[in-house]
Amino acid sequence: MVKTGWISLLVLLVVMAASGCGAGGSASKDNGSAAPDRTQSGTGEGAADAGAAAELTVSAAASLTDALNEIKAAYEASHPDVKLVFNFGASGTLQKQISQGAPADLFLSASSKNMKSLVDEGLVDAAEQTNLLAGELVVVVPAEGSGITKLEDLQNPAVSKVAVGIPESVPAGSYARDALTAANLWDKLQLKTVQAKDVRQVLSYVETGNADAGFVYRTDALATDKAKIAFAVAPSLYKPIVYPAGIVKATKNRDAAAAFYQYLQSEESLDVFRKYGFSVPTQ
Repeated sequence: MVKTGWISLLVLLVVMAASGCGAGGSASKDNGSAAPDRTQSGTGEGAADAGAAAELTVSAAASLTDALNEIKAAYEASHPDVKLVFNFGASGTLQKQISQGAPADLFLSASSKNMKSLVDEGLVDAAEQTNLLAGELVVVVPAEGSGITKLEDLQNPAVSKVAVGIPESVPAGSYARDALTAANLWDKLQLKTVQAKDVRQVLSYVETGNADAGFVYRTDALATDKAKIAFAVAPSLYKPIVYPAGIVKATKNRDAAAAFYQYLQSEESLDVFRKYGFSVPTQ
């Protein structure tokens, strides 16, 4: 009987020990499941990828700087999942960058010629580009300047430097050359001509007195109080100024690029462009 009692006690102890181990294993599982879920908490790589904003690189003509920066603020406020990064410069330079493989999601040019080159190269789909805006060429002088009211006045001895964008890469410079050539003044003004890398540099030359006059778009002239418009160049002397916008085929954010492309054509965006002196071309 004593022996049987000891055996029963031993079996009971073994069963209790086994139950204790099982409970410990369950506790361990509970503790493991209670650990923070890094993906759900937003601290893991999965959440970072899911929450990361789509970054759009927009290569745009320098003359669009002020308007696009205002549009950027409004767009990012209503689209927190998108970050806009602008690459401003001369349209011809930007076109070459894209042709050579520089990353860009959209291209906004100050010349249809540059956009056409990318379409011809197969880098922009003709169906995904449009003439977004129109502009006007003017001659500006320093805010305190006077005495210049027409192209012929640029020959006056008092005018020593005339700033223009490099015609081969700056559309405003190309339009200026066309206008001066049509007026039979391009060759006559060569000794006075100072060439700039983009239209904003032309404006800077005039603002600082490093040029007595310069050819810019009306939109640029309206953005400063250090220079003023002397006169508008007759539209008959140069080709219509058109600003096409298009999606670059190599974009890695096609949906986001397409959405911003459409937004640029919305009345909300066009109102901003009008505010800065642009007009909307008739399609």
